[in-house]
Amino acid sequence: MIVGLGNPGQKYASTKHNIGFMAVDEIAAHYQVELNHEKFEAEYGTFFLEGEKVFLVKPLTYMNDSGRAVQALMAYFQIQLDEIVIIYDDMDLPVGKIRLRQHGSAGGHNGIKSLISYLRGSDFNRIRVGTGHPQHGSVVDWVLSPFSKDAQPDVLRSLDNACGAVTDWLTQDDFMQTMNRFNRKG
Repeated sequence: MIVGLGNPGQKYASTKHNIGFMAVDEIAAHYQVELNHEKFEAEYGTFFLEGEKVFLVKPLTYMNDSGRAVQALMAYFQIQLDEIVIIYDDMDLPVGKIRLRQHGSAGGHNGIKSLISYLRGSDFNRIRVGTGHPQHGSVVDWVLSPFSKDAQPDVLRSLDNACGAVTDWLTQDDFMQTMNRFNRKG
């Protein structure tokens, strides 16, 4: 299960906080999948890769309650914790960069806090996508604003790298190896 975190609705569609949704859309386009199902307050689509069913998921519960939708889908479809990857925005990384992790704290990210709470632990695969940190103003205003036009090439590169990391993990079935390969890219 590949989960992109974000907020539903056109108002948030192009905001930094929705880079997880953008990544899932990129992966869906790559595999020609439509996210045309809805269950447990999440939009999702499925496809098969090397005989395995893969779910692409966008929780519709808003960022701060993402764990509720993810936990319900995992229980219903009998998906184990080591079979998920969460893609989300990270202000501590510059725009254009991604970092993969297998566990850790929420680092102040409310979507990850929700997942840790609902999944009863922090040991799940993650792809953090850089949004940069605001030079001035509030963090909330920053994450709920769109990327600048100048940042678009970097945003596209990070989405392409996130899609590549997911494909690598799906075909190699070893997140540690994928993490080592993609974190080395810088």
